[in-house]
Amino acid sequence: MNLSKTIEEIRTEFPILSIKVYGKPLIYLDNGATTQKPEQVIRVMEELYRTSNANVHRGVHRLSDMVSDRYEAARETVRAFINAPKREEIIFTAGTTASINAVAFSFGERFVGEGDEIVISGMEHHANIVPWQMLCERKKAKLKVIPFTDEGVLDLEAYRGMLTERTRIVAVTHVSNVLGTVNPVKEIVAEAHSHGIPVLVDGAQGIQHGIVDVSEIGCDFYVFSGHKVYGPNGIGVLYGKENLLNEIPPYQGGGDMVANVTFEKTTYNELPFKFEAGTTNFTGAIGMAAALDYLSSLGREAVAEREQTLLARATSGMSAIEGLRIYGTAPHKVSVISFLPGAIHPYDAGMILDKMGIAVRTGTHCAQPVMERYGITGTIRASIAFYNTEEEIDAVLRGIGRVTEMFA
Repeated sequence: MNLSKTIEEIRTEFPILSIKVYGKPLIYLDNGATTQKPEQVIRVMEELYRTSNANVHRGVHRLSDMVSDRYEAARETVRAFINAPKREEIIFTAGTTASINAVAFSFGERFVGEGDEIVISGMEHHANIVPWQMLCERKKAKLKVIPFTDEGVLDLEAYRGMLTERTRIVAVTHVSNVLGTVNPVKEIVAEAHSHGIPVLVDGAQGIQHGIVDVSEIGCDFYVFSGHKVYGPNGIGVLYGKENLLNEIPPYQGGGDMVANVTFEKTTYNELPFKFEAGTTNFTGAIGMAAALDYLSSLGREAVAEREQTLLARATSGMSAIEGLRIYGTAPHKVSVISFLPGAIHPYDAGMILDKMGIAVRTGTHCAQPVMERYGITGTIRASIAFYNTEEEIDAVLRGIGRVTEMFA
């Protein structure tokens, strides 16, 4: 399956890909941290500020009506992109972290008590660990962790044994931001549901690498960030099933999330506004919708296939470098490679690669427990997007070779 445009055409639509770093063409392989933005997204946000900037759901004047319509159209774009049953189930937040914190607080306030249990996995990003730890501290609940193998595969037998009558929620990443592992979230959800337990799926690293269908997965919550999927920063999504969103309390109070306010009592607005207190990042929501439309126009299956081709090239090349170890070799993974070139410190290697114009991530990647699992302090991470090229992959492999020679 081919992309709807050539790679050359696509790269011209991302302005930053044409810049130089230290006099060398930028090779951007830090897409797991944030993706670059196409002209379509930049243009939509600029045009909004120039022609229709006003607060949403606040005024009867024309500008407010225009931006409110575009904001709600963006919600429908998100709903269709992840195949959620209802538009009201799409909540705009500040990002994945904000969405997880919202569920941890609101769901936790209603359903978690002393002695209850929350299940997460050992490969979670800090954003899907710390909010649940905070909840456990507040409620005197217990956090249980699903182990994973050396290859980076979750131990599903261990997971099944963790579910008890005290388990209140399972929160698991769709894709590991370090290992690249695509977890079997549909199976994880089905097992939890057989015990009557809801599931939150962290989709921060899953949303951009293929088709996400929350109806097929069956999850109760799915969360992701706009900036991970070629959209703007500071905007994200919390998808939640309508019955649960109606049952849990809002986590923030303020304007637009209320139906009626008196000093004696406040009643809350209907979904989705119940969870969108104050002036939302409507510009970000509209920009994110433009990014989702752009990705869909390329062909989402074609995007995933393109990334897998580049991943195979990079993996093959790195495997041939003596002394280099790749962390995360699951049979089903996205285009993320975390590695260490022998005993070279990842920060030192990353700094040298940067001087070659190559942008990679170094450190713990906000996943310290994963590093502890392997007995290391950090890795280098190359995260590949569809706009990267075979030539860039080859340049990175040559760069790693030069690094290893320098430290030989």
